[in-house]
Amino acid sequence: MATFFSGGTIWCGIGCVADSVRIDGEKIVEVNGAAQPGDNVVDLAGAFMAPAFMDGHAHPLFGGREAQGPLVNGLQTVAEMVAEVKRFADANPNTPWIIGGAYEAAAVNGGDFLATWLDEVVSDRPVVLQAVDHHTIWVNSKAIEIAGITVATVDPDGGTIARNPDGSARGTLREPSAMDLIMKHAPERTLEDDVAAIAWSSQRYLESGVTASVDAWVREGMAEAYMAADKSGALKIDMDLYLLAQPDSWRDNVNYFGQIREQVKALGPKSKLACKTIKIIGDGALSAGTAALLSPYLDDPTSKGLLIWNDDEILDAAVLFDSLGFQLHMHAIGDAAVRQSLDTIEKMVAVNPKWDRRPVITHAQLIDEADLPRFASLGVIANYQPLWTYLDPMNKELIAPRIGDERNNRQYQLKSMIKSGARMSYGSDWPVTSYIPLLALAVPTHRQSPDKWPAEGWSAHEAITIEESLSFYTAGVAYQGFNEKRFGEIAVGMQADLMILEQNPLAIAPHDVASIKIRTVYKSGVAVIG
Repeated sequence: MATFFSGGTIWCGIGCVADSVRIDGEKIVEVNGAAQPGDNVVDLAGAFMAPAFMDGHAHPLFGGREAQGPLVNGLQTVAEMVAEVKRFADANPNTPWIIGGAYEAAAVNGGDFLATWLDEVVSDRPVVLQAVDHHTIWVNSKAIEIAGITVATVDPDGGTIARNPDGSARGTLREPSAMDLIMKHAPERTLEDDVAAIAWSSQRYLESGVTASVDAWVREGMAEAYMAADKSGALKIDMDLYLLAQPDSWRDNVNYFGQIREQVKALGPKSKLACKTIKIIGDGALSAGTAALLSPYLDDPTSKGLLIWNDDEILDAAVLFDSLGFQLHMHAIGDAAVRQSLDTIEKMVAVNPKWDRRPVITHAQLIDEADLPRFASLGVIANYQPLWTYLDPMNKELIAPRIGDERNNRQYQLKSMIKSGARMSYGSDWPVTSYIPLLALAVPTHRQSPDKWPAEGWSAHEAITIEESLSFYTAGVAYQGFNEKRFGEIAVGMQADLMILEQNPLAIAPHDVASIKIRTVYKSGVAVIG
């Protein structure tokens, strides 16, 4: 039976509003038509219909995993975090490693958390907590002991171990190479645990109006869990897997990545999985002092952060994966990392045959003025996290003191990027920050904290409209994923992934958008929420 919707605002895409929509099966079959005999007629009663949200940069398996451990996300003091670790440890006495997240690094001046604070509540087994930036972990002394980290342990390439005055590890490690010193000793997760985490994450997404996402950090074993979840029905949304290439292992993984891509393709047309992208991490995070900058950090004039890849190695990887038909999704936060990514793409394009490659630079927080126009000229998609476009505690307490107000205030140049003609998309970076799009949708418009600070907005000249943001959460992500003929707009032939909101986000005060309720979510024409 077809379903006919009318009686509200139907936002089809930027600059396009319809009076009615008719869906039949999984597809949209008519826009601005009339109900047919036998249709299920739905009166929107003044509500707002739009394409469902899509998430163009996230780590949903990590989000599900964190939900299976101590939940320190949102806690504001060390005492609260330690208490939550104790609660979980007491409730789970047989769990060999306690792993959770994501803690607010700005709760401690400088972001160095001590192992001894965790030792007070758990000393007999390792504790590992991810920071909100997911480039940092906080561990207890047992984890340090098991990893064999001593005064003599050298910082690994691209990573740092925070140290006490005597050279011993304090309890904070930054960037994957250093974090792996600990994590390689953690017990392997079971397939069943990860399938459960994927089921939990995809259900949270549906509840927030998201029907398609990506996992932008897929390492060995994770793709296998997603395939198992897809086959069992535990995966309830469309998911694009981004395979993580790292400097020390990417050459060894080329065949494995190709095998995973083929295995995903073999799942068939009913599968919710895709795998066509390689993830490359170019630098760290500004909050950790590991984002790569063109000029030194103010709090450490000897440091410009960390470029995780050298120029030759990242180019070799980019050229090879691009030649194999993989899209590149490149993490670059500091202006030096953004420049390295753009330089790499420019050289890669000059070497390899032309094709519809759609490279992505995600985060792109700090961009040198000379580099901003290069996104459009090179066909690079800028993937932003809209919830980050206000002066949050991490920016105020950790980033601004490190890089100074001038550079801090040049972050998130969304309006300038639009003016340059570059394509844009949005992502949450969950579990670094919330997966709920409605909490983030209007932030690039008001650019203020929830209590409306600062009054004029943070770098208000870079503010954009809510409709532009809505398009980046829908059509922008669809284009990024080569899905613009399937998702992201309300048009005939599109998959009927739709959401109905109680209020029109384009017609209310920006700060009220975060409190809009979702009435119904349709996935492939079926109401899955509401």
